[in-house]
Amino acid sequence: MKADLLHFAPDVADALAEGRPVVALESTIITHGMPFPQNLETARAVETTIRNAGAVPATIAVLKGQLHIGLTAAQLDGLAEATNVMKLSRADLPVALATRATGATTVAATMISAHLAGIRVFATGGIGGVHKGAEDSFDISADLIELSKTPVTVVAAGPKAILDIPKTLEVLETQGVPVIAHGQDGLPAFWSRESGLKAPLRMDDPAQIAAAHKMRAKMGLPGGQLVTNPIPVAAEIPASALAPLIAQAQSEADGRGITGKEVTPFLLDRIYELTDGRSLEANIALVLNNARLAAAIARAF
Repeated sequence: MKADLLHFAPDVADALAEGRPVVALESTIITHGMPFPQNLETARAVETTIRNAGAVPATIAVLKGQLHIGLTAAQLDGLAEATNVMKLSRADLPVALATRATGATTVAATMISAHLAGIRVFATGGIGGVHKGAEDSFDISADLIELSKTPVTVVAAGPKAILDIPKTLEVLETQGVPVIAHGQDGLPAFWSRESGLKAPLRMDDPAQIAAAHKMRAKMGLPGGQLVTNPIPVAAEIPASALAPLIAQAQSEADGRGITGKEVTPFLLDRIYELTDGRSLEANIALVLNNARLAAAIARAF
């Protein structure tokens, strides 16, 4: 019955049937993460990067109540310009399917969909986590819990810098999620290579990362693993430069009463304005970097 829910793009279906490497991609970065036309240009560039690295990209989205594993060029174009698109996490995904809505998948919903499709590796920008002030708001992303439930290896540039990163790391530890830094000891923080925190684990070889995923399955352990891949040096925005801008954006969000799923898009948009677009350039660079590593891990499987 689960297979009946999935609508595979032809190239993704062929790759999975033949055992070739596939990398899942989320779609909220297209609908909620970047303005048009940069969102479409980035989506195309990420897919091309994965193909050039020897894997097949599978951008995941719900289009008129159908869960698509991989999008055609026309579908990608349409999603990039679509309005009133639902932002789908674990709670919303079945509702969007049942009501024949159009929705973009977050990290959590993409993990669920990828697992249903038999895809083990997923590349994204940054994961959600514990928002600042969560001790009062209890605003904690479903991404963290999904990482403890669904066996997908997620490649990201660390938690988004707008989050409370120490608390995010603590929740991941409590949930038993392996947090692996690639190429360095420190935990990266999205636009910045260093968060000031040491990553619990370090693995530099994609084959070892794939082997760790397989070992979790062999042991019967639930959940996936988070691979944190630092943004390239040339594209980095230092954490010290970002801190006051993030504080300003957060203060404005609080003042406007923005909560829940609207917080992250507002903060990202505001930081884009405060950095004169530099944050978007960094975002594009880190997503492409993550796509390359995810493809290497997928090949190692």
